[in-house]
Amino acid sequence: MNTTIYRPLSLAEAMRDIRNELRWAQEFEATGRLPIAGGAAGAWTFTNQSRTDMLNGTMDFDTNTFLCALFLSTSNLGASTTTYAGVTNEHSNANGYTTGGISMGALTLSGTTTVTVDDPADLVWTASGGSITARFAAIYKSASNVVCYCLLDSTPADVTATSGNTLTIALNASGIFTLA
Repeated sequence: MNTTIYRPLSLAEAMRDIRNELRWAQEFEATGRLPIAGGAAGAWTFTNQSRTDMLNGTMDFDTNTFLCALFLSTSNLGASTTTYAGVTNEHSNANGYTTGGISMGALTLSGTTTVTVDDPADLVWTASGGSITARFAAIYKSASNVVCYCLLDSTPADVTATSGNTLTIALNASGIFTLA
């Protein structure tokens, strides 16, 4: 089954989620495939280093390339994480997952006194030849430092997409994060 992980943060997003549930019901009727939705993903958590990198200009969100990678429950990913290269136990390069994750490209910025950082596209992996299983996702600057990470299920538990199905991280409609 397809797995979608999302975290509604406002009434508008809750309404969007209800619309998605209706769309998924229609998809099930049309295709016979039922997505798994509503996984309680944890909030994105900044690493200690990323705060400094944002302030000193090491990370330029609308110019640099960012990626999102998936990690196992045995990963050392956490607040003290600095570089992507230093994070252990990324999902193996198999079953529809490519080491390094998915490119998000440059992120978009909007606002003036409150700035929202966003990526308009959800992150989608399609499992093939086996399952994609992960506990964490991390957003990082290409060949550089980790910006933030989250639990894919706040229980915490592993999230699995079986062969032929998708694992989707539906990014918050209000942006990945806001700086105020």
